[in-house]
Amino acid sequence: MSDVWEHSDRAVCTHPGWSSLRGWAAIVSSFATLFRSPQSLQFLLTDTMASVDGDTAWVTVDENLLGDQGGTAVAALNLFSRADGRWRMVVHHGSPIHVTRS
Repeated sequence: MSDVWEHSDRAVCTHPGWSSLRGWAAIVSSFATLFRSPQSLQFLLTDTMASVDGDTAWVTVDENLLGDQGGTAVAALNLFSRADGRWRMVVHHGSPIHVTRS
């Protein structure tokens, strides 16, 4: 995650069900907590679309999480900025996908 994210105060991450985290220190701490979890997680990415406009890019993706307790799906928006020839994520926003069955 360290190589993907911009290490700045403008970076923002919103995990599903969490308050927004602002700044690299809060973001890296959140991922460390998630990755230390005893629950095994597997991500299957679907419906991915990327767009680039100059030094800004955004990627939308559905993150299908398979884990020990069953599965869930998250719609995610990731915003990237290019500086010094390198792309870095500055925003990640994940929102749960609620599937209704009739």
